[in-house]
Amino acid sequence: MATPGIVEPAFSLGLEEEYLLVDLATRDLVSDPPAELLQRCIAETDGRVSPEFLRSQLEVKTSVCGSVAAMRRELAELRRKVCEVAAGYGIAPIAASTHPFARPVSRPPHTDHERYADIAREVQGGARRMIICGMHVHVGLDDDELRIDVMNQLSYFVPHLLALSCSSPFWEGEDMGMQSFRLMLLSSLPRTGLPEHFESYGEFRRHLDALVRNGLIEDTTKIWWDIRPSSRYPTLETRVFDCCTHLDDAVCLAALNLSLVRMLYRLRRENKVWRQYPRMLIAENRWRAMRFGSDATLLDLARGELVAFPELLEELLAITHDDAVALDCLAETEHASPSRAQGATDGEALSAVVGWLVRKTCDVGK
Repeated sequence: MATPGIVEPAFSLGLEEEYLLVDLATRDLVSDPPAELLQRCIAETDGRVSPEFLRSQLEVKTSVCGSVAAMRRELAELRRKVCEVAAGYGIAPIAASTHPFARPVSRPPHTDHERYADIAREVQGGARRMIICGMHVHVGLDDDELRIDVMNQLSYFVPHLLALSCSSPFWEGEDMGMQSFRLMLLSSLPRTGLPEHFESYGEFRRHLDALVRNGLIEDTTKIWWDIRPSSRYPTLETRVFDCCTHLDDAVCLAALNLSLVRMLYRLRRENKVWRQYPRMLIAENRWRAMRFGSDATLLDLARGELVAFPELLEELLAITHDDAVALDCLAETEHASPSRAQGATDGEALSAVVGWLVRKTCDVGK
C-alpha cells in the first residue's frame, strides 16, 4: 500500500522479445527470410514488430502497459500474430536465445540499416556470431536520479534473474556446458556485462558524454549492459534475460523484475538501501548463473557462503511479496521455478528441440 501523501512512480511496464526465424520443414535457421514477412508483421501489429541485427531475427515490443496482466495480453497477441504471419511462408519464430544446431555463415546477412552496419564494422568477427536473442524488460521511472539509484542496487539481483531465464545451452549442434551461452557470445561486444556504479545521474551523464563527444557511441543504445537507463524512454531496462520460450515464464520474469524495482524504490523512500557489494562478487554469481542456470549455487553475499538457488529464489519471492501484491502480479511472480528439457540422440534430439521451441513459442492460449 502506498504511503499517504507520497506519489509513487507509475511503475509502467514494457517488454521486448527477440525471436529467431526457422524453416518449418528443415528446422534450420532462415538466414534471409522474405522481406514481405517482416513488412506484414509490422503492418498487422501497428509497428510493434521491428527488424533486428540479423535478417534471421525479429523483435516484438509491447506498448507501455499499466499492469502485468495487460502486458501478458499484448505479448500473447504479438506472439500469435508473428506465428500466424510466418507460417504463411513456411517459417516459425522460436523464443530461444540460440538456435540449437544452426551454423553461422562467414557473412550472415544483417539487416539493411546503418546502425547494424556500424556494429558489423566495429565488432567484425564477433558480429558474425551474433545469432542470439534476448528479452528486455522496461520499468517506467520518470526520475533520472531514481533510475540510477535503482540500477545500482538491482545489479545485485542480475544473477538471480539470469538463472531463471537461461535458454541457450546449445551452439552449432553442441552442448556448450553453459546454460546461457548467449552471454558468452554477447561479451564480444564492447560495453557489456554488469553496469558501472554511479553516485548520481550527473556522473553517469559525464561518462556517457565522454564517449559521445569522441564519436565512440551516439547514445545509450550502444551500451549493452545487463541493466541500463534507456535513452529512448524514461525507463530502467533490464537486458540480462535469455529469451523465454514459454509465455508464462516471460511474464513471470517481467513481473519479478517489476516487483524488485518497486521493492528497491520502497527502500529508498524509507531512507534505506540494499547493501552494495563488490562488483567482482556479483560478477562471480553472474558467471555461475551463466554456467549452471537454476541448478546453480550462488554466493549469498550477506552470509558469505554458497547457497542453493532454490533457497535464494524463495527468499527473493519473500522480499518482493508485498510489492507483487501492490502491483497485482503475485500469481505471476510465484510462477518462478527452474525448468528441465530432454532430448533423444544428437541430430534427432536437436531437431526435436527446435520443434518443441516452435510449438511452445506459439502456444499462447486463447
